[in-house]
Amino acid sequence: MSTLTVWKFRTADGAKNVEEALKSLQKEGLIKILDAAVVSWPADRAKPRTRQLLNLVGAGALSGTFWGMLFGLIFLMPLLGAAIGAAAGALGGKLADVGIDDDFIAEVKEKVTPGTSALFLLTMNEVPERIGAQLPGDGAELLHSNLDTEREAKLRDIFGDETA
Repeated sequence: MSTLTVWKFRTADGAKNVEEALKSLQKEGLIKILDAAVVSWPADRAKPRTRQLLNLVGAGALSGTFWGMLFGLIFLMPLLGAAIGAAAGALGGKLADVGIDDDFIAEVKEKVTPGTSALFLLTMNEVPERIGAQLPGDGAELLHSNLDTEREAKLRDIFGDETA
């Protein structure tokens, strides 16, 4: 079973600073990362910076489209207005089909704010608390949404990398 976890850090660089630890954990076979992305939101910026961690993922990674749409729904929707409301509603429905519902999006939106950062991980057969225990730094707050095998397949159908 895949698990989508979101780890919120107290600083804008917190999520970026765990990348090396994740590489080590994966190299040692302690974690299987299917895909990963970082959201960094410096306190002086109006919107966050996002980056897919391509050096941590393999051929099974989702396309950047998934992360772009998810981050757009979470962080940019208030800025985009009603002009794309219908399209966003359809996208939100597709995300809900794969276990990423309005409550999940609202919680991430509420907690990842200027001056903080977040690590988004799609892992295989991992216990989120075990991952958290391995993350260096001053700790991270866990928000997560479990994906069963069927929902993972839907997610890959919707957002899979067509070039893979």
